[in-house]
Amino acid sequence: MGKGVGERSPPQLCLLCTWALSPATRMMMWSNFFMHEEDRRLGAVGRRRAHGARKARMTPEHEGKIKLALLLTSVGATLAVLAVGTEFWVELNTYRDNGSAVCDAAHLGLWKMCTKRLWQADVPAGRDTCGPAELPGEANCTYFKFFTTGEDAHIFQRTTKKEVNLAAAVIAVLGLAVMALGSLCIITVLSKGAEFLLRVGAICFGLSGLLLLVSLEVFRHSVQALLQRVSPDPPPSPALTYEYSWSLGCGLGAGLVLILGSGFFLLLTLPPWPWGSLCPKWGHRAT
Repeated sequence: MGKGVGERSPPQLCLLCTWALSPATRMMMWSNFFMHEEDRRLGAVGRRRAHGARKARMTPEHEGKIKLALLLTSVGATLAVLAVGTEFWVELNTYRDNGSAVCDAAHLGLWKMCTKRLWQADVPAGRDTCGPAELPGEANCTYFKFFTTGEDAHIFQRTTKKEVNLAAAVIAVLGLAVMALGSLCIITVLSKGAEFLLRVGAICFGLSGLLLLVSLEVFRHSVQALLQRVSPDPPPSPALTYEYSWSLGCGLGAGLVLILGSGFFLLLTLPPWPWGSLCPKWGHRAT
């Protein structure tokens, strides 16, 4: 049967009932309604964030691999700091047959040089040159003045080429700075789960290793320039031999280890599917 003229539908009756209430009651009802809608919206946002955080969380296996690669690069970082901070990059040795009970040797690095007067009796038998520089003796260590006043250094009547020495030092420091940036990126990945920084850290470590190797090559050129720049002023310059020492070996090892660690980090950024064709079982477990 149809509705009468005076009849109302249920929604219309509810609306009429609402407007029949007092203004204060209507205000309270609408405020409760909006608060309920706001709570529901915030709850949905929180659930979406929690779901995204669960998806972004690394697996323990993946996190363990990142920590192992970070341990490898920390070894390279330690070697790099040790190499840059010490002055046993190259040893310069005079010959022993000088008719004296003492002989002269020197060792230098990126920042300073040390000249030493050694006793001939302490030099190992069968060695034609004075050294090694680690032997006890009278030492005189000075920092290179071309970092402050721009003056060249003089070693055994020979003059350094300050431009090449400065370039080697600047490149080494730049390598350390890039290495620190890479370490910061990897620590952020482990603490915050920002895996997109993993590739950035890998690039930083690889670039740091390359810069250290370039610094070693530039330093080698500085040694060659030092040996060739003989002063014409008296007294005559003594004959010299040179040998690279353990600080340079630490720098070489640091560069190679950092590049290797960079490769490991880059492998960890790759998806698992490229390995499926090479190792099907491993690829199946990764998926």
